Amino acid sequence: MKLNNEEINRYSRHLTLPEVGMSGQLDLKKSSVLMIGAGGLGSPLGMYLGAVGVGRIGLVDFDVVDHTNLHRQIAHTTSDEGQPKVESLRDTILAGNPNIEVEIHNIRLERDNVQELFVQYDIIADGSDNFETRYLTNDAAYFSKKPLVSASIFRFQGQITIFSPETGGPCYRCLYSEPPPVALVPN
Repeated sequence: MKLNNEEINRYSRHLTLPEVGMSGQLDLKKSSVLMIGAGGLGSPLGMYLGAVGVGRIGLVDFDVVDHTNLHRQIAHTTSDEGQPKVESLRDTILAGNPNIEVEIHNIRLERDNVQELFVQYDIIADGSDNFETRYLTNDAAYFSKKPLVSASIFRFQGQITIFSPETGGPCYRCLYSEPPPVALVPN
């Protein structure tokens, strides 16, 4: 696998960094990330993954762009209202970098489809907004031995954690064995 001339120009600043260089940029091009959620966390994540040249990005979300999303979900615009978020985000990512692949999965992540999706990607990035999906994502990443980048936000607070089951590290469920009671969930 090689970079074409346009990619060499596009990533020229990365190529000069000793920590990235040509080999690192080629690693990015060969890599794949499955993103769970195309909203408040997924929008900027997808844009950044695409911009740096991650070769294949999968998007999972079943929601549509709503007018109330536009002030915080920066990949979506007024003209995207009513469109599936995965389609809107795909279009935004590819407008920023047409040299990559973006696959959309306009579905709800469930037990019967999660493993089939996860085996196709190197890394799982969870930006979901509910505990059911967060636990399902954790379990599937754990059993498929995929690194999981788990992020969440609430109002002005956020957290991000990387779980590495492939190295024997703990998982989300290892830290939080049960979801909180529904009455305590702020969503």
